[in-house]
Amino acid sequence: MKCPSALLVFVLALCAGYCLTASTYTTKYDNIDLDEILNNERIYKKYYNCLLNRGRCTPDGKELKENLPDALQTACEKCSEKQKQGSEKVLKFILDHKPEDYLALEEMYDPDKKYRHKYEKDAKERGLEFPEPKE
Repeated sequence: MKCPSALLVFVLALCAGYCLTASTYTTKYDNIDLDEILNNERIYKKYYNCLLNRGRCTPDGKELKENLPDALQTACEKCSEKQKQGSEKVLKFILDHKPEDYLALEEMYDPDKKYRHKYEKDAKERGLEFPEPKE
């Protein structure tokens, strides 16, 4: 399963700590309740602000920021199946309810839109639609 976008990897901040091992990210945080995070604006914003360098990061948020470029580049190949499923759930939530957040994260982590183009077909097949970038 490919990661459909840059923000898909952001989702892993919510469901994984991103500690790298030899070939996979840690599964230590795979049982986090994603619905609780997505429905709690305060917690959601902490992760969001961490990724945009607007606030302090938790240890897992810091690791996410450090490993995000690798995850984007490798189509999340080091992610567990549960992380990929959680990532898709969170991505769908953000695209449906917080498209401006998606665009801000994309601007930070994919300013040239190369990952948008790389994952766009896969995202469409999954019923995910990226918001149009602001000019």
